[in-house]
Amino acid sequence: MARILCIANQKGGVGKTTTAINLAAGLAMAEMRTLLVDLDPQCNATTGVGQKPTERHPLVSQQPLGDSILETSIENLFLVPGSRSFEDVERLAGGEKSTSAVLTHHLESGMNQFDYVLIDCPPSVGAITQTALAASTEVLMPIQAEYFAMEGLTQMIKVIRDVMRRPPGKLEFGGIVLTMYDPTLELTHEVEQEVREFFGDIVFDTVVPRDHWVSEAPSFGQSVITHAPRSRGARAHMELCMEVLDRD
Repeated sequence: MARILCIANQKGGVGKTTTAINLAAGLAMAEMRTLLVDLDPQCNATTGVGQKPTERHPLVSQQPLGDSILETSIENLFLVPGSRSFEDVERLAGGEKSTSAVLTHHLESGMNQFDYVLIDCPPSVGAITQTALAASTEVLMPIQAEYFAMEGLTQMIKVIRDVMRRPPGKLEFGGIVLTMYDPTLELTHEVEQEVREFFGDIVFDTVVPRDHWVSEAPSFGQSVITHAPRSRGARAHMELCMEVLDRD
């Protein structure tokens, strides 16, 4: 059975999509059949692996989900592309009755062919994120190693706990990863200490550093692991990948 990881945080700009792309790439390169699902209307996960957004989102179309899965340039990495259609964004957000149940069914069906499914969510705690959480087995939360890291987390954690309590109760807290880490700043170490003291063992040992290669890679439609494999950012994401595999 696939491990379904929801990559979520209500704050934008924390490295959520970057984490989803690079973790998916790392898992695929570790010979795990991996599916990246783009639920963010910005479609950055789609363009970040060199694909184009679709006119209609596969999760609200009438076609079987398997018909919309695309191959990427990385062996073992597949993509359910996102859509910028306002109509589809509204439907994904629960604009129609029973949309959540339909999306959950789509997300859960046909996943047996994959070892890992990573869902990139929009930066919110809205209906799209809650639907993704309900369909997932784990939630992974990137937190920026800066001043506002803890801001708004109370609401995000409340939503996660609410989903955990719902039948069948399969969602678990997969972990927290510190991103945009600058070891030369005292503030970074203060934030890390606060996060680790508050969350304990669920925080990954790996931290993802600030690295211009990480920022540059999406403009080439690549993960940093394939774009700049010797960079600090690539090494960090591979180490994160190994930690995720170890937590299986």
